[in-house]
Amino acid sequence: MNRPPYNVLTADMMTEMARAIQSLSEQPRVRVILLQASPQCTAFSAGIAVEDFRPERAFQTIEAMQSVFDSFLEISKPVVVVVNGPAIGGGCELAALGDILVATPKARFAQPEVRLGVYPALASVILPHIIGHKRALEMIFTGEPLSAQDALRLGLVSRVVPEEKLEEEVRSLLSKITDQSAPVLQMAKKVLYETIGLPLAGALKKSVSIYLNQLMDLDDAQEGLRAAVEKRKPVWKNR
Repeated sequence: MNRPPYNVLTADMMTEMARAIQSLSEQPRVRVILLQASPQCTAFSAGIAVEDFRPERAFQTIEAMQSVFDSFLEISKPVVVVVNGPAIGGGCELAALGDILVATPKARFAQPEVRLGVYPALASVILPHIIGHKRALEMIFTGEPLSAQDALRLGLVSRVVPEEKLEEEVRSLLSKITDQSAPVLQMAKKVLYETIGLPLAGALKKSVSIYLNQLMDLDDAQEGLRAAVEKRKPVWKNR
């Protein structure tokens, strides 16, 4: 994202982002999606402009933001989000949609919408699944920010790395992801998200069914097992 200095989200920016994500999702050569602020920005995102919360613009704004969120929820490829500064309001909601969230100690996460007399429509649904209902309600009720370490402890952040090592850590992470079979990763992501909230027995049944009836049909699943037996590195065909 490159709208210095704070990456304030506009309806046009969010619509463009949704289109970009959709386009990337359709490109077989794209193995992983990385979302971060440009070096020119001092925040990951300060959220939606206050004027866009006005009643006459709220519908268009929320519709645009939901299009971004839907595109993230629908994409089967891994999504890595890097936060090296404040992620506020819609910026926090956006960051929370990443499959893996890497942060530096400079990161802050907050949902201060209540101070404007509104509540965060999307965070109210997303955050309880990630950090639990009690802490989500505390964030929403008070608007107080979480530090990077607090967000790590609660499970919103996957790892916190020193700013000077951020590029190296992210590059290493992306390399580890792209070293794997693309369809296997996509299937693993599908199972994880589709079984969230299901009773344990039903979730296990669905996971095992996909494992036996879909995963085992992949060439890469067979290759991985053969490579393990033959004690060699697998050569993925990504099918």
